[in-house]
Parts: sequence; C-alpha cells; structure tokens
Amino acid sequence: MREFIEKVEKHEQLSYEEMIIASKLMFAEDTEVQHIVGFLNALSKKGETSIEVAALATVMKSFAINLNEPVGDYMDNCGTGGDGLNSFNISTTSAFVLAGAGATIAKHGNRKISSRAGSSDVLEAIGIHTSISPEASIELLKQEGLTFLYAPNVHPKLKTIGIARKMIGKPTIFNLVGPLTNPINLKTQYTGINRPDFTMEYAEVLRILGRKRAIVVCGAGGMDEASLAGVNQLVLVDNGDLIPFKLTPDDVGLAYAPISAIRGGDGHRNAQIMRNVLQGEASAYLDTVLFNSGIGLFASGIVSSIQEGVKMAADSIQSGKALEKLEAVITFSQQSVQHEVAL
Repeated sequence: MREFIEKVEKHEQLSYEEMIIASKLMFAEDTEVQHIVGFLNALSKKGETSIEVAALATVMKSFAINLNEPVGDYMDNCGTGGDGLNSFNISTTSAFVLAGAGATIAKHGNRKISSRAGSSDVLEAIGIHTSISPEASIELLKQEGLTFLYAPNVHPKLKTIGIARKMIGKPTIFNLVGPLTNPINLKTQYTGINRPDFTMEYAEVLRILGRKRAIVVCGAGGMDEASLAGVNQLVLVDNGDLIPFKLTPDDVGLAYAPISAIRGGDGHRNAQIMRNVLQGEASAYLDTVLFNSGIGLFASGIVSSIQEGVKMAADSIQSGKALEKLEAVITFSQQSVQHEVAL
C-alpha cells in the first residue's frame, strides 16, 4: 500500500490495474487502518479520476454478497452525499415516490458519516428496520418493487474501511463509489454529486461500469441532488453517449426556493419531513422531491421528459400510492424482524 500512497502523494494518477490492486489491499484484513487513511487522504488531495473511481467500485461490488435477485429493470437513486448542506433525506423520500409511480427501486444507503442523518438513520426513525436479512430485502423488492439495502449488510468487508472513514470525518472516494456498488445489477441510475467539476467524469464512470441509461446531477449551490435554488448541471448517459444539459425549477413548473428552505435535522426530524411530503403537504420539501423524482422517472425511461416525470411524481403522492409504499415497507420490515426473532 505504501507505494500507491507515495505515488498518489506525488499527484500521479493510478491506472485502472493499479487502482484494482490498491482497492483490494484496502479490503485485505491485514492492511493497517492508518495506511487506508493515508491512501484515502492522498487521493482526496490529488483529486480522484473516473478510472480510479470505476476500479474501486468494481472491486467493492465484487466483495458484496450475492443477493440472487430475479432478473428485472432495477434502478437506484442514491446520491454521493457529503455536500455538507444538512438538507433532509431527499433521495430516500423520492424512492417511495418513484416506486409509487411504477419504478422498481433498489436503494443503496448507509448511516450518517458526513451528514446529520443518513438514509438508514431516517428509515429507522420512521419505523423501517435496516437489520432485516438480505433474503428478506429481496422478498420486499419482489412484493413492493422497492427495497433498501443497508451497506454493512451487503458489504461485509467494509468494517476496517468504515473505521478509516470515521477517522477522516469528511468525504472521501468512498462517497463517490457508494452509489456505484449496489449488489443488485442495475439497469438505470439517477445519482447526484456535489462537485460540479466532476459531473462529466462521474457520468463517464457510469458508462465504464456499463449503465445503459443514467443521469448525474450536481445541484445549484453544490447539492448532490437537483435543487430549487437555481441552475442544476446534469449529464444524461444514454447507450454510451454523455449528454450534458442544465435545468432550473422554472423549466418544469416548480418555484424557486433557497437551500435554507429544505434544511433537515436528525433522523426523527427528517422522518417527520418525509411523512409530511408523502402526505402531500405543500412546501419546498415537497417540490424538491417532485423535482428529483421527475428526473428519476426520466432517467428510468418511464417518461419521455422531466416535465412529464414531475407530473407523474405529483400523482404518485396525490393518489396516495407513495404513502402506501411507505406503510407497506414499514409493515414488512417489522414483520420480518418479528419472524427472525421468533426463529
């Protein structure tokens, strides 16, 4: 590992083959945590490349457990996190809206690392157990077209790396690879990044990893979600083509709102915001979910335009379908835990 740390500290880019080796060393049980910290810090200081991100994502997914999911058109809408803006859990809330609109969502997530409440924190606060078995997660996917995969449950070799990330306490390359390592084989993806300078490169990573269709967004104000605060930068990955475009809330009939209007809190506060949104309570929170869900539906190919996607997302909420998905997932997870305890 030392040779890779030294090379990166000299601001030299690693080849795909070198990053594969370095990534495998990070997952090796005998690698010292301080070496992992040094390597991650060096990468962050140098600036990660699309090749390095793709190689790490490939290795990390290879170590994930095999979920044996049935063949399907699965989509993830997990963002990279790490924008430091303390917004509520937009993509987690949007997952219920997307599922209510007919998309099949396998959402990858984790606890808070560099935010106040990660996906798993808000899910547990609203009554969804993230400790259900991988087998139960797949059964939920079959029944509801929606499941949540808690990273430590499906990536058993992340323990030492998790320690290193907590020691660092700020975003690393693992924030970038998080949305890319879903153990379920994805057909499409909608993901966000808080680095406008890396948006096109991140789309290139998705192309390298074989996504046929995907959208990467860097939101106004540096959000890793589409933002109501101004101009959003996006890249559409469409059968090998990378197509950049820009989008404002005005373009899809939504009102401007500053980032301060969608501030979140801890898991319990964000769970209440999520329930309010899924109940259709008018707010910037709701509009932000409609914006991102609309883009997600366009990324999935369910609709032919983002404007159409926003309307379909609104119907998912107004019809009660999105809230029904939430209640169904809560009930399923609680019954699964009771069943596993009984055994």
